Amino acid sequence: MKYTIAIPLLFITLLLSGCFYPNSQLSKNQVPNDVQLEMVQNAVDQYVERQQGLVPIKTKTNDTPIFEKYLLDFSLLKQEGIMQSVPGTAFENGGLYQYVLITPEDNPRVKLIDLRISAQLRTVKQRLNVYRSEHIYPPFGEEVAEGVFSIDTELLNLDEVPYIVSPFTQKNLPIVMDIDGNLYVDYSQDLYEALQKFEHDYKQGDDIRYILAENYPFVPAYSLPYTIKNNEPTFLKQEEK
Repeated sequence: MKYTIAIPLLFITLLLSGCFYPNSQLSKNQVPNDVQLEMVQNAVDQYVERQQGLVPIKTKTNDTPIFEKYLLDFSLLKQEGIMQSVPGTAFENGGLYQYVLITPEDNPRVKLIDLRISAQLRTVKQRLNVYRSEHIYPPFGEEVAEGVFSIDTELLNLDEVPYIVSPFTQKNLPIVMDIDGNLYVDYSQDLYEALQKFEHDYKQGDDIRYILAENYPFVPAYSLPYTIKNNEPTFLKQEEK
């Protein structure tokens, strides 16, 4: 009987540890390390130098949120012969991450979007769309800030409060929505920790999300703007921009 139980447990342990996956698949699901990011950064730097300041990005509309706007176009790097292949961790190669640029006009730097976040938001959005097909207003919960609301999980028939695992701290972050029912990640916890941890000179009215993008490999994608008030993060109101 002991052997009968041990064999399935061993199988589950090996499966969760990835032992049954090929090495190529494992590499695609790992967070890109510093060497990979530096490799892509060097490729971008070479491209910018050759193209006299132009950056290798895909065309996006002007109203695209800032941290999702400058998606890296690996095809341009390959056309120039700067890169031979796309990193296995990149979405274009079946990976979990989109490579993006921040401050492309001044000092283009390579960062990452964790696409598991968008997948989780999409799951909640599907539930929300079903609800909106039968009701006028979104399933507003508590108003956490002016025009920003939590989600009423009962109205969406959710068994638990939906959350996102932070790429910065690995903590569970809430999902919030605006007056129109658009969903966002609430990075308040991560921002508070970053403000305490890293030196900065942010003042009220500044978009403090850059403190995360500057100090981590990731960008705070799918978020509303934040500013600082009384040394704490707060949602940035339209009139403060």
